Amino acid sequence: MGTFVLASGIKILVVFVLYLLGVAFLTLAERKLAAWFQDRRGPNRTGPGGILQPVADGLKNFMKEETSPGQADTWLFLIAPALAFIPAMLTWAVLPLAAPMPTAWGLIDMAVASLPIGYLFTLAISSLGVYGIVLAGWSSNNKYALLGGLRSSAQMISYEIAMGMSTIPILLLAGNVSLHTIVEQQVHMGWNVFSLTVAWFTFLIAAFAETNRLPFDLPEAESELVAGYHTEYSGMKFSMFFIAEYANMATVSGLMASLFFGGWDIPFTSWDNLPPFTVVKSLATLAMFAAKTGSFLFLFMWVRWTLPRFRYDQLMSLGWSIMLPVALGICDPRDRQCAGHWRV
Repeated sequence: MGTFVLASGIKILVVFVLYLLGVAFLTLAERKLAAWFQDRRGPNRTGPGGILQPVADGLKNFMKEETSPGQADTWLFLIAPALAFIPAMLTWAVLPLAAPMPTAWGLIDMAVASLPIGYLFTLAISSLGVYGIVLAGWSSNNKYALLGGLRSSAQMISYEIAMGMSTIPILLLAGNVSLHTIVEQQVHMGWNVFSLTVAWFTFLIAAFAETNRLPFDLPEAESELVAGYHTEYSGMKFSMFFIAEYANMATVSGLMASLFFGGWDIPFTSWDNLPPFTVVKSLATLAMFAAKTGSFLFLFMWVRWTLPRFRYDQLMSLGWSIMLPVALGICDPRDRQCAGHWRV
């Protein structure tokens, strides 16, 4: 019991610190990539090559004045950033990051909390994040913020159904909702992206909408709503919404790697999956998981600086007229792709 508590405490501390640092440097990566796409330099003044820019941004946000609208609902206005921030931090906890690591106390799972219902936990907690956005819009007593919050809630409902249904064939194949079991299933049967390509593409599009990223960033569309739901926020409260957005993007990328691309499995070799597990195997599989997750993060940023924003009616039409029927078709037992899964 003591070893379990100690190991869990160390994992929480290490993962939380690395996660926050990673999210901070994701902002720098996005600005550097944007500069690259637009043939300009990007941040290059703070530290060597601009690498300390996230530290400067963090200090600036700590020192900025916190403002509050006179007619706002004070308590809801204060807790809304936390409601967006906390679920974004929690969802990463169940992702299997690497092969088990041997220690003097036995094998340690490389996940903060290796829950048997890991996938359901991720879906349930991630869906809570929208309450922070909706409450931020409503409590600000600002018409632009309210419209941004309403857009976000409608967008979440429209695409969450398609996202959830696109993963049902994976759960049928694995016969379990544990993310560890889903990764192991792909070790033996091959990556799900090859047998469930339509499901992966549906999940990918829904992921863009769920994270409010371009071309689906309608809740904060600058040209229409100033800054949407966080128009009235400043300082660290404003930053918490941005941290939550990047954290959600990282979680969805890690989830996509685990559900469709074998998680920490190294392709074309079984060396990493067989005991005895060693520290080298844990580090190699961790690097592979980071590479897969990083690829999807690059895709998110690439799309943001390449595609224009959808109109709101186009967003809704895509969600209800195309994405939902496709997701239903994936789970239709008469469909050839899904029929095999029902037999399983």
